[in-house]
Amino acid sequence: MTIEIEKAVLDKACKEIIETILFCLPNAYAGTIYRIGNPPALITKRIASGIMNGDRDKISWGLVARSGYNPPGKPWIEYRDEPSRPLEAMAWCVEKQKSWTAEDPENDLRGTRLKAGGVAKDFHHMEPVLVRKADLYLDMYSDLEYPKDYEGNTLWKGSDYLVVAVIKIHFRPHTIKIGSHETGVIKKLSRSLGTELLSYQLRRDSMHAMQRLTKDRLNACNILADSLRNVITKSGLIFSLVKQEIGYLRDQWEQIVLEDRKELYGKKEAIETLNGFARNMVGGNEELGKDLLDVQKKFLKLRLPPEKGENWVVMQIEERWKHFFSKCPQDEEDRKKIWETVDRLKRSLYFGQDPNIIGHCNKIPEELKWEWVNLIYENTDRFNASTLEKLIEILADPALNIPSRERSMTALTHLKVLAETMNQLERNTNFLLRQVLNGEQSGKVEKILDHIHEEPNKKDVSLSKMLQANGYPDKKVARGKRKARQK
Repeated sequence: MTIEIEKAVLDKACKEIIETILFCLPNAYAGTIYRIGNPPALITKRIASGIMNGDRDKISWGLVARSGYNPPGKPWIEYRDEPSRPLEAMAWCVEKQKSWTAEDPENDLRGTRLKAGGVAKDFHHMEPVLVRKADLYLDMYSDLEYPKDYEGNTLWKGSDYLVVAVIKIHFRPHTIKIGSHETGVIKKLSRSLGTELLSYQLRRDSMHAMQRLTKDRLNACNILADSLRNVITKSGLIFSLVKQEIGYLRDQWEQIVLEDRKELYGKKEAIETLNGFARNMVGGNEELGKDLLDVQKKFLKLRLPPEKGENWVVMQIEERWKHFFSKCPQDEEDRKKIWETVDRLKRSLYFGQDPNIIGHCNKIPEELKWEWVNLIYENTDRFNASTLEKLIEILADPALNIPSRERSMTALTHLKVLAETMNQLERNTNFLLRQVLNGEQSGKVEKILDHIHEEPNKKDVSLSKMLQANGYPDKKVARGKRKARQK
């Protein structure tokens, strides 16, 4: 048992994810999503493909290109790794449940089949979409047969996940790297797609279980569940992408500051020093030493604001060093050096907003510099549309000498549009929730729900008119009447 979704719904979900990725990543120009069928066949079928036009304002859809994965699809036994045929990235993503990035197509070990077909320079990234087995109630189907690789090993035997789809995004030549910012965005969106597909599956199962309920209640629950799913998953995802982009800008700013003040002891130097201590002080406990190295290396990849970064250092790095010392005692001098390095690491997190340090940076006009610093270090625990708008305005200023200025401005502009759309949907959903949960004027609410269900793409535009038509006052008119009464 894997995910079973109606074709129209599946097409819509896949196209939305492709559209989000292509608009958020300016160096991406095309995308495809493949559905992975039920085991043991694991028939992989191309569901949706889109390509961005030159002006980056429209996506063309269709399965025009020839591919072995076009409907009816390609079973696992025809694309898995075998000595007698070229290796495929699809086989890697499905079997290993890991991504594959073709940053150098000419030397891509799994690009032989593409080169044989005349596609010599296909710079792309492929990401598997994973769903927990437990979420699909696979534990109820103990006799489910999983496929095997060429050597007879059962796929996904030790994994809690199964692969339900694979996302493939094409990039302009030499603009994609393994582990780059773009691959991180695609990975996050793959999780969102997995959650969305799973929610469609759960909604489908719920509909079968709720057939005994009245038609009005069933329709209301379906529409509200759909709206809530979009608001929760997509709004959260958009906010996460905005925070990630701001973190990326903070990293670039701090790098500029460190370049101007080469005598500063940055977080990279502090982590390298701590890694050196961890390697030299293993003392027979390799497991603790490896754990320290892993968490300290992970910290360099995070893009946290200073306060959260310091908390992370305290909870993850300091606590591990304390545990390490309890298991592997060290002399007082070495312990002192380590705690001094940890303190220097904490201080380095604030270099980018330290007036005494950034005051020496003359690459950006003074007034612009301070406004820029205040924005990128502002508290981002909640989505703030006005802050995002100001940040986009500053990024539009050529005087801001930041390497990724134009790319970040484009990405944040697209995210702002998506956030505004989600905000409108949230307001509409909250209104309907209040009416349904309070049981007020159910007949009018049902008419509104039916209208949204029939025309889902027009719900944000026409909801206000539908409310007025069913006796609910227009907000602007009601506000005017209140002011008149007060006078």
